Amino acid sequence: MLVAAAVCPCPPLLVPEVAAGAAPELDVARAACSDALAVLAAARPDRLVVVGPAEKAGRGPHPEGARGSFHGFGVDLAVRLGRAGVETPPGRELPSALAVAAWLLERTGWSAAPVEGLGVGEPLAAERCLDVGREIGARPGRVALLVMGDASACRTLKAPGYLDERAAPFDAEVARALGAADVEALSRLDVELARRLKAAGRAPWQVLAGAAEDAGLQGALLYEDAPYGVGYVVATWS
Repeated sequence: MLVAAAVCPCPPLLVPEVAAGAAPELDVARAACSDALAVLAAARPDRLVVVGPAEKAGRGPHPEGARGSFHGFGVDLAVRLGRAGVETPPGRELPSALAVAAWLLERTGWSAAPVEGLGVGEPLAAERCLDVGREIGARPGRVALLVMGDASACRTLKAPGYLDERAAPFDAEVARALGAADVEALSRLDVELARRLKAAGRAPWQVLAGAAEDAGLQGALLYEDAPYGVGYVVATWS
């Protein structure tokens, strides 16, 4: 049963060592992410599932203790998914979004429950995302979700996807739906529009929608902004 969820953005720039001189620009977002993780810990889950976007090599499950790094961003920094003291299993590296999640969990000293990761691909159909979420929500015990994902990358001329006038309305609706725990609105997100706007969070948000269908959770929007022309949202469901 899903008892709580936190939604956080997943840019590597959240990690100060990656952001370097620009690190203070995301201090408010980092603080909001810490507050969101505190809500998860307060829910006393038996298990935390971290869901985030992934390229093909990073899709599928990632066990607790799996390693990730930010070497690809020019930073000699490694992270591990989950609680301290858990042995690192053999296997693939974490995709970037789950590495950011691992960094957030390490930063807040997560120890509330075992952790597992799930990388989902951008092409995953909405109904399949919902089904994956339903499977998570149907697990026994108290389950919490940490859902990583960015909104559009097309909010300004200098954004990674350039300016698209559809981006701001799309992001506003995403922020509203996440802040209101509006499962139906997230389920109906336009997959093709999300792809065109480079919204990496679409599939993970729809996994959340599936997991929360019968959970009756209430939402709270903690942060919404578009630094660097990319939409970032932090929200909690509890």
